[in-house]
Amino acid sequence: MNINRRIFFKTAGVIGVSLAVGSTLGAASPESGEIEFRGILYDSSRCVGCQECEKACAAAHELPEPQDEVKAGVLRKTSETQRCVVNNYNTSKGEVFIRKQCMHCNEPACAAACLTQAMYKTKEGPVIWREEKCMGCRYCMVSCPFDVPKFEYHSANPKIQKCDMCYERILKGDKPTCVNACPGEALVSGTRRELIAEARKRIAETPKAYTDQIYGESTAGGTGYLYLSPVPFNELGFNPKIQNSSYPELSKGFLYSVPSVFVLLPTLLLGIHEATKNNQSKNEEND
Repeated sequence: MNINRRIFFKTAGVIGVSLAVGSTLGAASPESGEIEFRGILYDSSRCVGCQECEKACAAAHELPEPQDEVKAGVLRKTSETQRCVVNNYNTSKGEVFIRKQCMHCNEPACAAACLTQAMYKTKEGPVIWREEKCMGCRYCMVSCPFDVPKFEYHSANPKIQKCDMCYERILKGDKPTCVNACPGEALVSGTRRELIAEARKRIAETPKAYTDQIYGESTAGGTGYLYLSPVPFNELGFNPKIQNSSYPELSKGFLYSVPSVFVLLPTLLLGIHEATKNNQSKNEEND
């Protein structure tokens, strides 16, 4: 397949200029004041580990139904075939269930690292992956502080798998599938503002039932998934090293300290991707 040199160098030049001035490609800034971010509040004190959310998620996204059961002390991780998992931890207050999935950060590192805007923060809140824009660099996987995006290494047509908060349903005004499937109402959906208010209300009304923290309120710059727990979150496998400020903030000044090869390589990859995609489209039109 021939690469259109003019398109390649034009693309590389534009991206190179953007990188040189320190712009962050792929970090979409939601239009403030128009649409509030949607989110989900997970209350671990109400979760019984039934895995109905896992099963509903798998069915909605045409993934295999989870076969492994939730067992205390056994760590289950999200994968290319499972977008969410529930784990059981032995804590200072006995067994506590906790759910893990994409956190849908307000300022996602994965979107900031994505050169083609394949990983994208929607104005409604969910962080989604757009297959038609992906060039397979997997920078999103490296950049995510929560280790969420998973690549289908064994597929002939690999995808990045992660929770998208059932974005298509949200656009229709429906609740995410996992929220509908939860029999104990451990999952609640709404605007992020509403969910934080609800979480604070629960803590105020029954302070002995919760640790006084809403995980995700400020973690990593704030996330769409918010958590309540009866025990400190470090007892539930949460990484205590994750900072409160957003991770894209760390990229400021980055270009003044790294070797040029790390700047030029993404530009080269993006240029090849764009030029090849354009040339492929022309070939398909001629067929």
